[in-house]
Amino acid sequence: MKKALVPVVAMVVMVLVIAGCSPKQAAPAGDAAPQAQTGPEGVGGRLFGVSFQTMNNPFFVELNAGLLEVVEAHGDRLVTLDAQFNSLKQKNDCSDLVLQGAAGIFLNPVNWEGITGTLVQAKQKNIPVVVVDAPVKDADLVLCQVASDNVEAGRLAARALNEVRPDARVVILHQSVNKACIDRVEGFKEEMAKFPGMALLDTQEGKGTTEGARPVMRDLLSRFPEVNAVFPINDPSALGAISAIESAGKLGEVTVVTVDGSKEAIAAIRAGKMHSTSAQFPREIGRVSAQKLYEHLEGKPVEKDVKIPVKLITKENADAFETAPEPAA
Repeated sequence: MKKALVPVVAMVVMVLVIAGCSPKQAAPAGDAAPQAQTGPEGVGGRLFGVSFQTMNNPFFVELNAGLLEVVEAHGDRLVTLDAQFNSLKQKNDCSDLVLQGAAGIFLNPVNWEGITGTLVQAKQKNIPVVVVDAPVKDADLVLCQVASDNVEAGRLAARALNEVRPDARVVILHQSVNKACIDRVEGFKEEMAKFPGMALLDTQEGKGTTEGARPVMRDLLSRFPEVNAVFPINDPSALGAISAIESAGKLGEVTVVTVDGSKEAIAAIRAGKMHSTSAQFPREIGRVSAQKLYEHLEGKPVEKDVKIPVKLITKENADAFETAPEPAA
């Protein structure tokens, strides 16, 4: 009798082992919690997303850190997406966030006009969008826009240039699909018009990157031997311009003024390769943007246009500025 029981017991054990190793049956789709309400591996909190034109820029890394600081303090989670300067990728990334039912989206547009369809899609789903750093054309489609005072940043650059090179023969390295850059150039030209000794030789697209600006600046130096100043619209462009200037053996002959205030730019200023940069406060932009979205979700009114002040960094204040923390929100 005992011998007969052994196979039966063995069979029962095998069944239990197989059952334990089998994957659990998935819950019906209707019972699944929305992705916007749960984090990975069951972590709670609402989903927020941010799409940057690029993450290959220290400015946006800092801005993202400011967003993350506030979102995580509320027990929520932030998905960070890099559009890689590709408008179509950015549209698709944002569409995915809308389909996931994100509680809110932060947007740094690649193309300030071309993003309209995405904004309409989010508005139809009642998903608030906060635009960070670079405004969009259709402001009525977003909750609010939080950015540096980019017009003033351009003005500061022109004033700084006039102080050291009142006879400047200037070229501009632009990124004309980006409204922040449009505003910087507008401010620069507006202020430059006040100084009759300065003249604008040419404006070319530098793509807002070191790699994009370098060959453009090289060409401008070749075509305009008299050029003695350049206004690239951001620090990465300025570093590309400096590389071209250095290769041409004209370091010290061409004054570089720009916008951002990154550590790399401060290092170039201290090395005597760049005159000045109009400093932005990306972490503060991130903090304020997130705070405005949370205020809206709490039913509070939110300003439509929020400007974060800028400051000029030169060799005189570079050391102090590099060690000073950003203002707390």
